[in-house]
Amino acid sequence: MQSTAAQRPAAAPGAVTQSEIDQRVFDLYDEYCHGAIDRREFLARAAALGAAGLVMAQALLPRYARAQTISVADPRIRAQYVSYSSPGGNSGTMRGYLVQPTGRGPFPAVVVIHENRGLNPYIEDVARRAAVEGFLALAPDGLAPVGGYPGNDDDGRKLQAGLDQAKLRTDMLNSARFVKSHEQSTGRLGATGFCWGGGTTNYLAVALGTGLHAAVPFYGAAAETASVPQIKAPLLIHYAENDPRINSMWPAFEAALTAAGVAYEAHVYPGTQHGFHNNSTPRYDAVAAKLAWERTVAFFGKHLV
Repeated sequence: MQSTAAQRPAAAPGAVTQSEIDQRVFDLYDEYCHGAIDRREFLARAAALGAAGLVMAQALLPRYARAQTISVADPRIRAQYVSYSSPGGNSGTMRGYLVQPTGRGPFPAVVVIHENRGLNPYIEDVARRAAVEGFLALAPDGLAPVGGYPGNDDDGRKLQAGLDQAKLRTDMLNSARFVKSHEQSTGRLGATGFCWGGGTTNYLAVALGTGLHAAVPFYGAAAETASVPQIKAPLLIHYAENDPRINSMWPAFEAALTAAGVAYEAHVYPGTQHGFHNNSTPRYDAVAAKLAWERTVAFFGKHLV
């Protein structure tokens, strides 16, 4: 896994910067984000670290309005919500955010998989970023069967945890197939995702086999070792340095990828936290996020265009 140097400190969208936050608060936030503790306990345990702990904890909560980089009205894209069939999923029907470049298609397709809280504004923005780069982007909302993303991450996290997880993955698989076969798609398909979506990107690489042409998981759980030989798409894998839960899976994953002859490239970004690409909180690292996204776009350009 290749380390990539980056300048510090990195920019962050709030008044408190990444370099000012105690690593113990970052660790608590990671527990909170992954459902080990609720918001009340996260804030209480951060406050117990000292007077500044609560301020740090509150700064880490997402501020999506500040994080938008591509406007819905950007003339380079056309965005809409679409519904489509999802046999074997949580309800049989799915809804997603479809964004295509303006101009004449078809375009190579990319499915953008959200974190463990549904299709929030950050992921919609990532779909728009992909469309600006010339890709037909679909960001499915795994919470569609229970009414969709509820407007806040706490409720979204609870809703997603309450779904049948195997059926939720089937909904993501059907979403990938939907955008691949869309009339504006060339049939070349890429997948990317973040956190839970990163792990699901690895799952899609297994499930789709030769039907997927490039996969870019961001700090996602590794695919099951026994299933790695089913991966046929090249992988570009992004890791944060300070992410022991995810990084502990890498040695076995790397060994399995090598043994199976899967083409892969992996990068770890020094000084970064899990979630460094998400620009709605101070976990965001502007330098690392920019580099990782540039690599992602280039990787998709190489394998999908």
